[in-house]
Amino acid sequence: MANAAYKAARGLCRDFGEVEQLQVSLKGPADFVSSADHKAEETLVEELRRARPKFGFLLEEGGEVAGEDSSNRWIIDPLDGTTNFLHGIPHFAISIGLERDGKMFAGVIYDPLRDELFWAEAGGGAFLNSKRLRVSARDQMNDALIATGMPFKGRASHPEYSEMLDLAYVAAGRFDGFWEFALSPWDIAAGLAILREAGGIVSEVGGGNAMMESGDILAANGRLHENLRRLLASAAAGTEK
Repeated sequence: MANAAYKAARGLCRDFGEVEQLQVSLKGPADFVSSADHKAEETLVEELRRARPKFGFLLEEGGEVAGEDSSNRWIIDPLDGTTNFLHGIPHFAISIGLERDGKMFAGVIYDPLRDELFWAEAGGGAFLNSKRLRVSARDQMNDALIATGMPFKGRASHPEYSEMLDLAYVAAGRFDGFWEFALSPWDIAAGLAILREAGGIVSEVGGGNAMMESGDILAANGRLHENLRRLLASAAAGTEK
């Protein structure tokens, strides 16, 4: 997974350099970034298929691809943070999750510009490069740094920001919590595996556990998760009134 991410990153970094220097093609920056997204996905699929030829795929660009091995599938976001990439903001990542028998088993999130590889495997802990990761120990909301993403709706016309790095940052203790609605499975797959192995608590914003189906996610350390859930529930109730 890491080797596939490293290989795809080379093309993304080259393309990002062109966006950053405004040397994009005449087709326009949005088309250029879409092409970069597709090329990265093709590289990831090629590398992962070579390593595990029977596994299936769930791809942001290519949809679902069935494999001979029905127990395992890769869930891939080749460019998490499309809007950032499009605007030359150096905050994007490659995300690869491995789902085994319907549960997230392993995850890799690679930030190529910082050369930060967040990774985890069920039962083996979570790591940033070679350093073990743990969520923060903060227990007071007043001291906490909570992240969210936007926009919440209209994602077909508004590319995503960088949900995967937000989840990885919770795992690393950089953020104390994160929440967002209506995400796609590839937005959260790898992050779920990494967060859980780092000791984080992950649920739907309403408290359920069907994050991959609903796309609603609330992640925090164990000391803040329930308080944050109640706070969001109270805010939602006020909005409905």
